[in-house]
Amino acid sequence: MTRPLTVLAVDDEVPALDELAYLLDRHPDIGEVLRAGDATSALRELNQRPIEAVFLDINMPGLTGIELAGVLANFSQRPAVVFVTAHDDKAVAAFDVGAVDYLLKPIREDRLDQAVRRVLSARATPAPEDAPVTADPGTDSDVIPAELGGVTHLVPRDSIGWVEAEGDYARLHAASGSHLVRIPLSTLETRWHNHGFQRVHRSYLVALRLVTGLRNADGGMLVRLRANGASPAVELPVSRRQARELRDRLVRNPMRNLRPDGTQGD
Repeated sequence: MTRPLTVLAVDDEVPALDELAYLLDRHPDIGEVLRAGDATSALRELNQRPIEAVFLDINMPGLTGIELAGVLANFSQRPAVVFVTAHDDKAVAAFDVGAVDYLLKPIREDRLDQAVRRVLSARATPAPEDAPVTADPGTDSDVIPAELGGVTHLVPRDSIGWVEAEGDYARLHAASGSHLVRIPLSTLETRWHNHGFQRVHRSYLVALRLVTGLRNADGGMLVRLRANGASPAVELPVSRRQARELRDRLVRNPMRNLRPDGTQGD
């Protein structure tokens, strides 16, 4: 038996979102329906758990549905996208970003059923370019939405040098500066481990590509990271529990040449 889908309904109008979620929840092939009222909330949900399909409005404040679908195309495990809209003039743009279907409001149940079947078909036959996340960490990039002063900044994973835990939040230290997001550090650790990131301490996650050396200090270990755009060079503590795995991953990286004292060779 096919595992029920986990889907995300996205619409900035509450009545429309309620109706869409209700219809999705009634479908026998859908196990869980999550909700989001805008693109930023949708990206937050998508970065916290696996979601197999997004049923998405097009005209929304901030990022439009088309723009959000473009961001989702960069996900290592991108969900299927079904647009749900009252406008019939965006179909070409919708399919240009890889949508599997395009539903017009008001939604008919038979038409929604057809869209769900297309999602199931897409899940059963992944696109040829889809690859496991361990294949090549540089070929795809998660994007994290960060809000600042009412503006949503999209922060690519590949621009982040290190991440600092702040309670239930995480502070991304990226080439564009510092961004606070409501995502636990443990979630980013799991998602990014195969993309060149290593947990070095209960409070820190670092990009291995920026590590320039290790050094002992006051009975502990520090990891050095070079400057990264607006983010300056920094030294961060390494816990004893994480030190061995960090060293092992650095040694396995053929682009690195650490001296016995932990500093990096030329």
